[in-house]
Amino acid sequence: MNVPPNVTVSAHEAGDPARFTGLDLLASAVLLLDADGHVHYANPAAENMMELSLKSLQRHCLYELFTNGAELSQLGSQALAHQYADLRQDLTLLRVGREPLHVNGIVSALGDATLLIELRENVQQLKLDREERILDQSQANKELIRNLAHEIKNPLGGIRGAAQLLELELPPHHLADLQEYTQVIIKEADRLQTLVDRLLAPHRKPHIVGDVNIHEVCERVRSLILAEFPQGLAIRRDYDASIPEFRGDFEQLIQVVLNIAHNAAQALQGRIAAGDAEITLRTRVARQVTLAKVRYGLALDLHIIDNGPGIAPDIRDRIFYPLVSGREGGSGLGLTLAQTFVQQHMGVIECESRPGLTDFRILLPLP
Repeated sequence: MNVPPNVTVSAHEAGDPARFTGLDLLASAVLLLDADGHVHYANPAAENMMELSLKSLQRHCLYELFTNGAELSQLGSQALAHQYADLRQDLTLLRVGREPLHVNGIVSALGDATLLIELRENVQQLKLDREERILDQSQANKELIRNLAHEIKNPLGGIRGAAQLLELELPPHHLADLQEYTQVIIKEADRLQTLVDRLLAPHRKPHIVGDVNIHEVCERVRSLILAEFPQGLAIRRDYDASIPEFRGDFEQLIQVVLNIAHNAAQALQGRIAAGDAEITLRTRVARQVTLAKVRYGLALDLHIIDNGPGIAPDIRDRIFYPLVSGREGGSGLGLTLAQTFVQQHMGVIECESRPGLTDFRILLPLP
């Protein structure tokens, strides 16, 4: 970065905005401070990161914006003392009432007691934090589901049994009229029992491990989806044939891909009617991937992409929660089960969605 050594005031104060044109265009946050840490200049990326305007920043000492600002202040003092040409360090800057900033910081001293600080989002740390939150939430969901399902199951059996006994005691001359009501009770109890069984299924079913070829999984799912939606839907293959076999549960992985692809097909009903619906199954190898806090040299990178309307913004952050569905009549269990099965394989599911493109990404460790 080429910054003139005599720049100590903002473009607005100097009356020459062109002096900062280069810095204004940078994607990383750049700030110029005096020796006491007061901000003289901040580019637009810095304003966005700090969630403060340039004028607001100029009224503050940068270090006072963070509860642990002493760490950044110490780096500034070391740079001004010329202990290093520049200092590079991963930082977590804590703010009251706001999300912490995970950044890679570069602190340099210019020739006139001016500090240049460049802050870049630490994408890897953000990803690790997001995965940790997902794992914690998933574990909490599992415990809630197990406890709730068991609490529901026993009363359901009693309700169904009582309805059957009541039906046997109905007077013959009113049997035809009243049996309709007892049958409603029995059928609804059976429906709830089925739902409870589905909630408990991932925790009951044994994990059967064998050699898995991911493309056999994808081809099985492709056949099932096309059998249900034979017209108006194209399923594209974009496979990396070099992906090795790995140890996993073949049936569980079919269920994972099928649940996601089936959701996609149902979301594509409008495009299926128009004849331009597409689902793409894409496989790649990812290198040096961290999954559930463990570093793997190789990982399967499987994408299930559709050109549908996208996931509704109000449920986008909750799609893996049980009983959350964006489709009328949906059970809201498909993605919950998919996430559970992927986590049993030490992997993660990520999702990006906007109108015209929804991309579910499954990462699984490879040998």
